[in-house]
Amino acid sequence: MKSVRIGLLILLVVFAGIQFIPAKRNLSDEIPTADFMAVYDVPERIESILKTACYDCHSDNTYYPWYSKIQPVAWFLGDHIEEGKAELNFNAFGNYSDRRKTSKLRSIKSQVEEGKMPLASYTWMHENAKLSEADKNTLITWVNELMDN
Repeated sequence: MKSVRIGLLILLVVFAGIQFIPAKRNLSDEIPTADFMAVYDVPERIESILKTACYDCHSDNTYYPWYSKIQPVAWFLGDHIEEGKAELNFNAFGNYSDRRKTSKLRSIKSQVEEGKMPLASYTWMHENAKLSEADKNTLITWVNELMDN
């Protein structure tokens, strides 16, 4: 019983200690000229869908909920955001080559069609980011029109 108490105390001290190790935050006040919304004439409904369901992980400005200040959650979120931005960064979209833009648009379409984006782990905590069938159809139709032009 004494060893269990010691183990729990050590875990508590470690947990408290890691709270002082800061995580990198993905925050920017700047809206770059290369942003997806600046590159394309994005309808208000599409902008709303993208900003609600995509921009937290795929841009340079993340809205952080209260639990993001707790370690190791902050590290997990930071890694998740870095991976998302490496795959697609809406703030840098205008800097992509035409070929890469087309590839990313195809990827957006297929990920939404297959229900892979937004991630279930994200929508679990962000209920408003879940895409309805109407949202999916609206986004897919718009991306198809964009690629046809």
